[in-house]
Amino acid sequence: MKRIFLLSMTLSVLIASASATTKKAIYIVLDGIPADYIERVRPEIVFDIASRGGYSRAYTGGEIGAYSQTATISAIGYMNILTGTWYNKHNVHGNSDLDPNYNYWSIFRIAKEQEKAPKTALFSSWQDNRTVLIGEGKPETGQLKIDYVFDSYELDKTRFPDRKDELHIFEIDSIVCTEAARAIQNDAPDLSWVYLWYTDSGYHLYGDGAFMDNYVQRTDQLIKPIWEAVQYREKEFGEEWMVIVTTDHGRTESGYGHGGQSERERSCWIATNQSALNARFNSPSLALVDINPTICDFMDFELPRAVAFEQDGASFLGQYDIYDLKTAPYDHFVDLSWSSTDTDQPATIYAATTNDFKTGGQDEWIELATVPAKSNAYRVDLTALPESKFYKFVVKTENGVINRWVRK
Repeated sequence: MKRIFLLSMTLSVLIASASATTKKAIYIVLDGIPADYIERVRPEIVFDIASRGGYSRAYTGGEIGAYSQTATISAIGYMNILTGTWYNKHNVHGNSDLDPNYNYWSIFRIAKEQEKAPKTALFSSWQDNRTVLIGEGKPETGQLKIDYVFDSYELDKTRFPDRKDELHIFEIDSIVCTEAARAIQNDAPDLSWVYLWYTDSGYHLYGDGAFMDNYVQRTDQLIKPIWEAVQYREKEFGEEWMVIVTTDHGRTESGYGHGGQSERERSCWIATNQSALNARFNSPSLALVDINPTICDFMDFELPRAVAFEQDGASFLGQYDIYDLKTAPYDHFVDLSWSSTDTDQPATIYAATTNDFKTGGQDEWIELATVPAKSNAYRVDLTALPESKFYKFVVKTENGVINRWVRK
């Protein structure tokens, strides 16, 4: 009887293991398409993906007038997504003279630090995404290696000479998507980023108008084979894929430029095939920095506490406890306030009076108290902390971490 019981238990474990769904994630960045534009043109593939899960407006640019205010420029937007942090942390301030702070881990660094490192892929129309922003092969990123790389086409002037209306970039985007679809169908990397450039170039040339209506639609059709490859993998291999399509910034009123803090320049959007979306997804606080923690949540990635405490975003999948941390200094107090869902979760309050993480060091996080998350408030007595002109605060529950800085 004992042998039969053990055999039964072994078979149960094997069946459970065999039935466990393999998860894969891919995010696609279509450069510089504001939310109102994508909603008016309503491209087929973006909204087919969204029909399986959801579509929502999001924002970029950090908090206007505060320490996290961030220019609405392309490479900055990519880093907002990659690291789940704003400019004050990741330190990318434009598209040139790039000097990322790699102490704020990219989603690719997080992936490679897992106990069982997943296979990663980059399909990009701009080489610097890999060599500079992700920092492949650099000591500061732990010699991070991307497993499947398809980029650098923009440097091949023989194959892709300059063309009228910069259409050689659209041709490069086409190659990028072809390679991405092939790799996903045949090799199925666990974590992939696809970056397409031409929509931003077209807007800079022509602004809002019929030309860009056409090329938003044409760019959307470029990602069709990628979406089909994902569906093929799900059908034939039983994998579960999270697909996110987004943009990195909006545009000025006419569509020609970007970089400032106008509502339209800050306007972004997120489309996903995932249906287990929480309240954050349709809230005004949805932001580009939420994509990194959402992928981590979906892929069950483990983050070191120090890395998690620095992320500015929150997952828009699954359980969602707390959001929108605010601070109000008053004499030697700081009042913390936040919003919460209807939850009985406890929330633990932490404080640090240093920012050594920024330079590769460790901050001493002091545990202040544990309160009900739905209390939505806690008063910090600064006299109980080491004297400082700078404070970092974190509120943590089982399902979320939110943080904010205070400079006195």
